[in-house]
Amino acid sequence: MSDTKIKLCGLSRACDIDVVNELLPEFIGFVFWDKSKRQVLDEQAKALKEMLDSRIKAVGVFVDETPQRVAQLAESGIIDVIQLHGKEDDSYISELRGLTNKPIIKAFKISDITDIKNAENSSADYIMADAGKGTGTRFDWSLLEELHRPYFLAGGLSLENVAEAVNTLHPYAVDVSSGIETDGLKDENKMRGFVRIVRNGEKEV
Repeated sequence: MSDTKIKLCGLSRACDIDVVNELLPEFIGFVFWDKSKRQVLDEQAKALKEMLDSRIKAVGVFVDETPQRVAQLAESGIIDVIQLHGKEDDSYISELRGLTNKPIIKAFKISDITDIKNAENSSADYIMADAGKGTGTRFDWSLLEELHRPYFLAGGLSLENVAEAVNTLHPYAVDVSSGIETDGLKDENKMRGFVRIVRNGEKEV
């Protein structure tokens, strides 16, 4: 039985919320970045959040957005957690903390040990180790041996490899988006399968 938490990211439809309300992952993600094919508009996210089970935290994903806009979405209750996926640095995080007390996840593209050190030293509440902005590819997980604080693992996770990730890396949480999609839309069966594998800690046969 795994205690790794689960984030299902890039939700955009009412039917996606119906599924997660049944599965109860700890986190779901709304992408507000306008260059993402998974982008949701503010009103859309608000309507989805109102449907969401209160036990699930809604994470807002942003890329180089103004702190004021991020804080406005957080303070209005549309999101419970902030995820920063661009070039935001500690001074940005400090400014954001002056506007909202919602927890902050800072994502880092991991390609070498320098990236690990930068993640280690981040002032964010949580860090995310990723291969890039929604690339859906896996990075060299062996680099994570040098990371000594809890982290969200993202990048190329799927039903095929998440058991290995959970069992070998023991991340604080796993974050998946494209790995639970079919033809660019969330796939109910893949969502169910992914959650089942993480919670059982083993790959389905």
